[in-house]
Amino acid sequence: MSDTIKTDCLIVGAGPVGLFAVFELGLLDIKAHLVDILDKVGGQCAELYPEKPIYDIPGMPSVTAQGLVDGLMEQIKPFGAQIHLNEMVESVEKIGDPLFRITTNGGKTFETKVLVIAAGGGSFQPKRPPIPGIEAYEAKSVHYAVRKMEQFRGKKVLVAGGGDSALDWTLNLAPIASHLTLLHRRSEFRAAPDSVNKMMALVGEGKIDFVMGQASAVEGADGQVSKVLVKRSDGSNFEIACDAILPFFGLTMKLGPIANWGLNLNEELIPVETSAFETNVPGIFAIGDINTYPGKLKLILSGFHEAALMSRKAAHYAFPDKKFVFQYTTSSTSLQKKLGVA
Repeated sequence: MSDTIKTDCLIVGAGPVGLFAVFELGLLDIKAHLVDILDKVGGQCAELYPEKPIYDIPGMPSVTAQGLVDGLMEQIKPFGAQIHLNEMVESVEKIGDPLFRITTNGGKTFETKVLVIAAGGGSFQPKRPPIPGIEAYEAKSVHYAVRKMEQFRGKKVLVAGGGDSALDWTLNLAPIASHLTLLHRRSEFRAAPDSVNKMMALVGEGKIDFVMGQASAVEGADGQVSKVLVKRSDGSNFEIACDAILPFFGLTMKLGPIANWGLNLNEELIPVETSAFETNVPGIFAIGDINTYPGKLKLILSGFHEAALMSRKAAHYAFPDKKFVFQYTTSSTSLQKKLGVA
């Protein structure tokens, strides 16, 4: 067991909302640590669609998910927040008013005055297709997310699924793959109609193939797939040669240990009040997709707003005897000094 880490605030989740919370807390001199179960910062943005553009971040007509994460990391540099990756919070114990002792599955212990849950939908795992032995190919030639498009350049790619992710990556990878096949069990799709129309246009032009059926087996060696056996609805089988398989069957979202932290959950979401997004436990806040309240919109923009309001209430827990005066970064010399721009 490592020595106890003492901090003003512990943030669970290092996605965009958790990262921006570091900025808002830092403006108020609140020191923060972050814990995330993933091996990188950025949450779902970095894990699932790092190269996809986002169009609804104010002042940024288009930015990739990874670009947004990189910008946020640059923005919080002045505050020196420590980030603990590959760590899942297992227990939360109230030891003060407020003061919490928090332990992780990696043996780390934190004592913090404020706990901020910015865990998105909780820990998430891609749904694995029911193909015997597919585990041997995962992370080598079977990928549940596209982190670098270039790794598929010149390859025979099989995309499986009928939702937005499957159609989006079919369209994005078609120009760089040597050959691309979209495999779906039926002719109807759950994706945006515009994406479906664009995909069918590529099929009509002979640039990609669309096949109806379900993958039932894979063949290959040393983690490298060479072909997939596909079963049609009529029971017949055929093979598709490929170098890479991208199954997009959705995610299994699990709250994990959060469900045991004494919070009043509502369908695996955390209810909060809307003046500071505090939970039923004083000193514990929930921001971003993990929370719920009347009128909630699951947007990154909304999470940023929630982080700003949360920080004001968190400051009173961190420094109960300190008087805070609201300041603007555009005009406050003290805030500009904290940011290193004065």
